[in-house]
Amino acid sequence: MAHADPDFTIGVEEEYLLVDTDSLALAPAPQEFMDRCVSELEGQASPEFLACQIEIGTTVCATTSHAREELKRLRSCVARVAGDYNLAPIAASCHPFSDWKDQVHTDRERYQVLKRDLAGVGYRMLISGMHVHVGIPAKNQRIDLMNQLKYFLPHLLAMSGSSPFWQGSDTGMNSYRLTVFDNLPRTGLPPQIDSWGEYERSVESLVDTGVIEDSSKIWWDLRPSAKFPTIESRICDVQPTIDTTLALAGLTQCLTRMLWRLGKKNQRWRLYDNFLISENRWRAQRYGVNEGLIDFGAGEILPFSELLEHIFELVEEDSVAMNACDDIEVARQIIAGGTGSDKQRAVYEAAIAAGKDKDDALKDIVRWLTEAFHEGL
Repeated sequence: MAHADPDFTIGVEEEYLLVDTDSLALAPAPQEFMDRCVSELEGQASPEFLACQIEIGTTVCATTSHAREELKRLRSCVARVAGDYNLAPIAASCHPFSDWKDQVHTDRERYQVLKRDLAGVGYRMLISGMHVHVGIPAKNQRIDLMNQLKYFLPHLLAMSGSSPFWQGSDTGMNSYRLTVFDNLPRTGLPPQIDSWGEYERSVESLVDTGVIEDSSKIWWDLRPSAKFPTIESRICDVQPTIDTTLALAGLTQCLTRMLWRLGKKNQRWRLYDNFLISENRWRAQRYGVNEGLIDFGAGEILPFSELLEHIFELVEEDSVAMNACDDIEVARQIIAGGTGSDKQRAVYEAAIAAGKDKDDALKDIVRWLTEAFHEGL
């Protein structure tokens, strides 16, 4: 059956960590802080699994410019209210030195159930992510585009890494967050699905047996949203600055539109087995943009800068149509200046070179993250 063309609206969700402005360690937020944020942002903020976290979400945005204004408003409010409680937000997927064993879980029924079900695996979920929704009203089209878009998830992950440190040590990873998150059930790359009906039947099998209450407990890197008529990319680390958030959101939007556009011409992106895509996912998780990804068509590892230029060629028409050219251009700056993880390591190395000890160098990273949070506000 024919259906209207999608409008490719976007929505962005970000999870922030809250640090004590004196110690720079993670600190649980008082309930009053959360109540104020939820009230002032009219429901666009919510608590997270840990009391040292808060999640925000934009409204439905037609363009990345619209999303920018939303994120400026949301980040500004969270930072302002946090300051009243000697707290500051940071947008990094792992805190450089705080220990997960010291954190307090939010006292809500949803999170108590998660704590019970996930046991020790859930306790250490001291991680924050970024989710990008792209509006695709037709259900079967959501599934079809999801099958194709997952090829590009490693490319988005490579540019997004912001979690190199874990409990005071450099993990060597660009995204240690994903290493932690992959311990949960129903995570990783989505399987190839033939139709919306097949997806619904699979979900119903788990719901009917009482394993999950709904599809919101399916935590794939890319999934049909449980709440909205969107596909939801969940692969990215949260970004220290708004500019890189919008670059990744814009690329997600434009890649989705490009794949839809191929379909309009009776073409499609080649579907690769998850076994192969997972190898690029690992390379992105480990190396970020520094060691390249496999181009399966060319049959070789290519520098990330070359892959990015290819992506820009693919989405040129779409970036113009979505008015996203300026925002996605920032992706080139990630190649030149490094990911959030690269920048955190640079801060640490500069502090050590200046004669600071390890603890003070780690604190310098948090100071940089608190400053980066405000860039562009």
